[in-house]
Amino acid sequence: MLNLNNMKGFSLWLAGLVWGACSAYAQELHMPRNIKQAFSKGTRAADGRPGRHYWQNRARYDIAIELRPPGRTIEGREHITYFNESPDTLRELPVKLILNVHRPGAARDSDADPAYFSRGIEIDSLAINGVGRPWKEAGAYHTIQDIELSEPLSPGDSLTLFFQWHYEIALRSDREGMIDSTTFFLAYFYPKIAVYDDYTGWDRLEFFDLQEFYSDFNDYTLKVTVPAGYLVWATGVLQNPTAVLGPVYAERLEAAGRSDTVIHIVTAADLAAGQVTAQQRTNTWIWQAAGIPDVAVAVSDHFVWDAASVLADSAGQRRVYVQAAYNDTAAAYRQAVTFGRHAVSWLSDEWPGIPFPYPSMTVFQGYAAMEYPMMANVMVTPALTITRSLMDHEIAHTYFPFYMGVHETRYPFMDEGWAVFFELLMGRSYKPAQEADDLFKGWWVSSWSGNTAAEADLPLITPANMLRNPAYWINAYIKSSVSLLALKDLLGDDLFKKCLQEFIRRWQGKHPVPWDFFNTFSNVAGRNINWFWSNWFYSSCYIDLAIEQVARTPKGFDITVGNTGGLFVPVDLLVHFSDNSTVTIHRTPAVWSAGQQQVVVAVTGKKKIRSVELQPGVFLDADESNNKWAAAL
Repeated sequence: MLNLNNMKGFSLWLAGLVWGACSAYAQELHMPRNIKQAFSKGTRAADGRPGRHYWQNRARYDIAIELRPPGRTIEGREHITYFNESPDTLRELPVKLILNVHRPGAARDSDADPAYFSRGIEIDSLAINGVGRPWKEAGAYHTIQDIELSEPLSPGDSLTLFFQWHYEIALRSDREGMIDSTTFFLAYFYPKIAVYDDYTGWDRLEFFDLQEFYSDFNDYTLKVTVPAGYLVWATGVLQNPTAVLGPVYAERLEAAGRSDTVIHIVTAADLAAGQVTAQQRTNTWIWQAAGIPDVAVAVSDHFVWDAASVLADSAGQRRVYVQAAYNDTAAAYRQAVTFGRHAVSWLSDEWPGIPFPYPSMTVFQGYAAMEYPMMANVMVTPALTITRSLMDHEIAHTYFPFYMGVHETRYPFMDEGWAVFFELLMGRSYKPAQEADDLFKGWWVSSWSGNTAAEADLPLITPANMLRNPAYWINAYIKSSVSLLALKDLLGDDLFKKCLQEFIRRWQGKHPVPWDFFNTFSNVAGRNINWFWSNWFYSSCYIDLAIEQVARTPKGFDITVGNTGGLFVPVDLLVHFSDNSTVTIHRTPAVWSAGQQQVVVAVTGKKKIRSVELQPGVFLDADESNNKWAAAL
């Protein structure tokens, strides 16, 4: 039993306990047991590389869908060839049916209005290796369902599946749904085999419309049949532009692939003339994409279409199509291709500084802020700067989670954190840095720094499938991006970029987990930074520095900065002297590497200090009341 008579001693003990959790120097980072098993089996290496026994499964999807707007029914047929590259014999195939989250009674993170509801994906027929099978609806689950295999799938073998299905698109549009009566955005619209990986086995996590996704790298052929007069945008490269577009518009599209300036592929006047698409009852648009995790589709009979391209790989002289599809009344979208070209070029040349990996990027005016391979569904906001930042963010997702196949459901800090990080740095490239930083602080960081609830202090490494908001929002987007800024400050730009680029080279097209990230950065940096990982990812610390003391010394002054919150962040001081001169002092997070609760910053010289203030910048302080010190008058 605690002796509460000595409350001062108890308080000191409690404070020490909390600080110890923040400052403990971890020689080895904790790993879940299943992750340890992956390392012991040699599928992942201690230096951060894929192990010599690394494997992952893959599939080939041939999908054909038909839409007849304003009718809301989408009909689909799909052939899947699934390849078992694992060392295990598979006896079932879990199938993801994400749109079943729309079914009344399905578990969801938040309430839904009637416009959200539908019957979900309804399977009309199923065949495995050419043999028909009855489809039985799962009683307990909605967005995932197992198919038991009559013959197990051996290592190195493959099988084929055929699905015929239909669903009714939801009236309410968010990540997907009806934009208006003749404009649809389709995502997660087909039965898809779940991921089978080296550390979890089958990914059987349900979709609750908060956490996001986890997918294998597959090859896709997508055929979209729509009535004449409808335009289609989708993931991949359009294979038959001359078959579905009128000659003038096919020529414009081809020219955009060589153009640095925006070409209006289809204008409102063109649509009114009624000759944009091939003049037949229906047109089937064919798209192909290889080695990607998913596909998305948008259709409309009145959205206009702009396009241009940008050089993304100077060594290979490879250009990337940048396109925008939008209602002509959306003034912000008239600059969408220009914004998109800058984003693709900046990501390729600056951060991460690796050529944009896909042949195209299309920004579509919807009601969301959501990423898909080669597609982004971005709402129009009242402020152009916000709309552009949303576009930047979703285009940045190309690298994480699409080029790097991270498990968004469990570890969203591995993709949302990077997207917010890139969004901030990209914003600094085309507007005043202070304006970009203020947007970052106001939109993101302030909702963490000012939140004193227990949910705001959960460790970053916490599996996000166990979280709800605000904890999910804080960990996935905010704390994660701020941790990357702290790491960048610690390592310096050049070394940080070297680590990042090597991480991407090692794991592009694969499935990295957080420990691959930690180990790669430590390996490439050539130093053990487990003290940083432990503090930022395993602790319940937060950002709160304080100026505790300013004392004269024989050589000048010592400024004592206390770390009340415990997170290892940079220390930035603005010192005012009595002669009205100033000096700024910067210390990287390395000053906390020994786990101390205070750091002393020495200011040498004979000048008398009048005042000192912490300038946390984007590292917003939870309590700013102790961020200033002034000499007694």
